[in-house]
Amino acid sequence: MRLFLLFFFMLFCVVPAFSADKDSLLTELKAEIAKKDAYDSAKQARIKKLSRLHKNTSPFDYSTQYDICLKLYDEYKSYQYDSAYVYVNKLKNLSIGMNDMSRAYYSQIKLGFILLSSGMFKETFDCMKRVNPRLLNDSMKVEYYFIMYRCNSDLAKYNSDKYFSPDYLTASNAYIDSAIKLSKVGSVDRIYYSGMRHVGVNDNYNGSQELSKLIRPGVPISMHLRAMISCSLGQIYINSDRKSEGINLLIQSAIADLKSSTKETVALFTLAEQLYKTGNIKDAYSFVQLAKADADFYGARQRKIQIGAILPLVAAEELNHSESEKNRILVFLLAITALASLVILFLIMIYKQLGKLKHKERIIEDKNVQLKQVNYKLIEDAHIKEEYIGQFFKIISGYILKLEKLKMSVDTKLSIKKYDDIRLIINNINIKKEREVLYHSFDHIFLKIFPNFISVFNSQFDEKDQIWPQEHEVLNTDLRIFALIRMGINDNETIAKILEYSVNTIYVYKMRIKAKSKNPEQFEHRIMDIKAVDSVE
Repeated sequence: MRLFLLFFFMLFCVVPAFSADKDSLLTELKAEIAKKDAYDSAKQARIKKLSRLHKNTSPFDYSTQYDICLKLYDEYKSYQYDSAYVYVNKLKNLSIGMNDMSRAYYSQIKLGFILLSSGMFKETFDCMKRVNPRLLNDSMKVEYYFIMYRCNSDLAKYNSDKYFSPDYLTASNAYIDSAIKLSKVGSVDRIYYSGMRHVGVNDNYNGSQELSKLIRPGVPISMHLRAMISCSLGQIYINSDRKSEGINLLIQSAIADLKSSTKETVALFTLAEQLYKTGNIKDAYSFVQLAKADADFYGARQRKIQIGAILPLVAAEELNHSESEKNRILVFLLAITALASLVILFLIMIYKQLGKLKHKERIIEDKNVQLKQVNYKLIEDAHIKEEYIGQFFKIISGYILKLEKLKMSVDTKLSIKKYDDIRLIINNINIKKEREVLYHSFDHIFLKIFPNFISVFNSQFDEKDQIWPQEHEVLNTDLRIFALIRMGINDNETIAKILEYSVNTIYVYKMRIKAKSKNPEQFEHRIMDIKAVDSVE
């Protein structure tokens, strides 16, 4: 009895663990799908860099051209069939140009790979028949034998025929044996080929043992090979009734495919198929659509046929699932409608009361803002008047002393009847200079109160239209007109009298300057917003 209870306890602990692991991996996969464009952009950047290098290489430098085209082919071979086909033909032409039959046959092998990836079995066999393995080095032979293995193995699976498939499987086993013999003992290729050889004869245990060695942490394999191995292991586990582990490996394979921008992929389609069988229709539909888009992008004919067989089933189930969800939502909505109606009635009553309260609060806030503005204006005006009254009392006192001295001097000259001296005294009075002194005093006091006036004023104009005083000036006429306006003197006639211009001239000055500003309608308002120092915020 205790053993029975222990078994059930372990079962209920292990199953949720697998489920949680799968859910976290699915979340990671969806996050990687969101980054799909970024991975594709990185691949396109590598391709563009190689394309520029290819373009800038001399067409007569066959060896360098061949190496670059080979790299471009490697970028395209699992990414886009048409582009890979273009570069494999360039490899063939360059090999002929170099009179190197070894490379020519190697280019033919590369062509066989993409033909097989696109699902063209006959064309692959025809292509590989033209290769003479005796003229290849060992690494080229390994690649040749592996493609021949894959071609026969894939065709056996595709046919699933009891009369012809055994011959294809026999041939595939012979080719993989040849690839294993030529591979270095302990190498990644040797382990991978050995694992696939075991899988080919349904020895799933030893096959999974070999393949698992390559996806352990620290094993230096490419992201694309990691995806292929994880996909193969996932299918082995699913066929061995270890579906949870198998699905996890398929998810990891799909993630690796996304990171390597692989479009000729099996993992995502197989994963969608398994999720469909387990009832996860939503994710299955999403993944099968993405797998179809990848197959269309690459040009994988066989994959499109496989996807086309399951897509209508998944789509129909997704539609049924959506309808069921809609019905459940409708029932739920009807159930809460009555309660919501009561809540809405109470909310309307509360809202009306809040509306009245908020209206009163807004009136109070508006009054407070107005009072604050009035208070600020009063303090600013008091500050301006304080500065100017003090300064102008000083100036007027100076003028009174000058008048007193002038009166005494004139009286003296009149008493001794020196009328010519009186005229000389009057002629020595320089009204222009006195006015300049007055302007100079006004300018200094104004900039003391509004130190940032010139910079804020010029911020209203484009750089070419800005108005800056000359080195000998504090303010010029243009700036002085708007300084007087900032002081609250808006009347053109008053400004004209102060500056000793005609009213029309002041009007023209103002219109010309406003027209050049960035926002003429708001210009004077912006000038009036310039703050005085030592004023209350």
